[in-house]
Amino acid sequence: MLGLELVVLLGAAVLAGQVVAQRLSVAPPVVLLVVGALLGLVPAVRQTQLPPEVVLLLFLPVLLYWESLTTSMREIRTNLRGIVLLSTVLVILTAWAVAVAGHALGLPWGPAWALGAAVAPTDATAVGVLARSLPRRQVTVLRAESLVNDGTALVIFGLAVGLTVGEEDLTLPHVGALFLLAYGGGAAVGVAVAWINMNLRRRLDDPLQGNLVMILAPFTAYLLAEFIHASGVLAVVVSGLIMAQVAPSLIRAEHRRQALAFWPLATFLINSALFVLVGVELQYALRHLSRADLQDALIAIGVVSVVLVVVRFAFLFSSAYLIRAIDRRARQRELRISHRARAVSGFAGFRGAVSLAVALSVPEALDSGAPFPDRDFIVFVTSGVIVVTLVVQSLLLPGVVRWARLPRDTSIDEEEILAETTATEEAVEALPRLADELGTTPKVTEWLRQEYGAHLATVRARGAGTDEDPALLHNRHYTDLRLALIAHKRATVVRLRDERQIDDTVLRRLQAALDNEEVRLAGREQVE
Repeated sequence: MLGLELVVLLGAAVLAGQVVAQRLSVAPPVVLLVVGALLGLVPAVRQTQLPPEVVLLLFLPVLLYWESLTTSMREIRTNLRGIVLLSTVLVILTAWAVAVAGHALGLPWGPAWALGAAVAPTDATAVGVLARSLPRRQVTVLRAESLVNDGTALVIFGLAVGLTVGEEDLTLPHVGALFLLAYGGGAAVGVAVAWINMNLRRRLDDPLQGNLVMILAPFTAYLLAEFIHASGVLAVVVSGLIMAQVAPSLIRAEHRRQALAFWPLATFLINSALFVLVGVELQYALRHLSRADLQDALIAIGVVSVVLVVVRFAFLFSSAYLIRAIDRRARQRELRISHRARAVSGFAGFRGAVSLAVALSVPEALDSGAPFPDRDFIVFVTSGVIVVTLVVQSLLLPGVVRWARLPRDTSIDEEEILAETTATEEAVEALPRLADELGTTPKVTEWLRQEYGAHLATVRARGAGTDEDPALLHNRHYTDLRLALIAHKRATVVRLRDERQIDDTVLRRLQAALDNEEVRLAGREQVE
């Protein structure tokens, strides 16, 4: 019964946190962390320990897969060099700097490196939630960095823990082999799972079966990669990026509509629950430290948080100057961003649930049977650093964005109008030929030509930015009237059901069709 109570309590906490965040205009993760910390005061919750496997094997693949499916591959290709540097070199430097700071504060080198590996990677879910207002290019780079850098951090973490418990041998060939297996093996598994996914989706007509394959894909990729000791994170990301490219021409409309109804809700719930659980875990870690250790841990949280920011800023600015000195091509100059924009990226290095899962993965004991040194200290400091980066940096980020005076990113709107205009123009051009091939009557052909012509005029008017254009006014009146008619039809169908002239099954079928039409007309469908 305790499990069911926790599920209900967690769901209520997510709802309350989201509502409060919306009312106070505060980033939801900040409020959810506070709610989680308050939940930790409840005795039943206080006894609950979040297993790292829940995040690494249950939550993380879903979140990474959806982030991969909704990330711009074009922007990744354009900024690939920067993304690779951020997800590998920056992670290694950050882990090293934190390890040095941790050792200076009294941690042995093995636990210090474990702490460094835990807090080194940025979190894709936190970046996706908190950096949404940034220009598209910066958001894509930040998301892509956080999708890949977990693999680097997990290799470093495995080495640190292995050395501490007495299982690993730190030599250059051994470390190189681990990185090669992590990235090469992870990418190979991702390609293989995507290939299987594509072939299954071609053969499955039932939307439920097709979307079951989609749900299984990230878990399969992660588990297969982990089985061969490769990067499960990279396997999920590669699989998702490949499917994002082939899905538009491979997956049928009814499959896609069903998926777009499921995945945003699922990722919303998982994201929110993870932030609450981080707050709960902070309470758990707090109770396992003595007063003296707590004082040292609070100092460590402040020191490590400063180190993370300093290293990130130093790397972003120094790497930019280094690239400018080495690569002077005109194309490279076009990719340069201002120092103010780079400062915004520096403040967007949020840590999240992945860091907590890595810290919780520290084993309880060494091979000798002795307790792992400073495990509770590592968990508490990691939890505290997550709270600091999410709360302090997320509260500072809007002010930094205003200071940076970033230009408004209108590229999405412009490209959407371009695509819609071109697609409609070519459809109108192909209309006579398609009508002739299908044997369509002239009356229907003319009706469609007029409808597409009105739509094209509306799109062109939107692109011109004239709100009082006759085409836009016509479209607005048409949409309002259609929506009013849909509401009237829905009321009529409900009345027929209430009068027992039709069955509830009929009501649901007609209501689904009316809902689809209403959503399309109102323009409420969004994919990010």
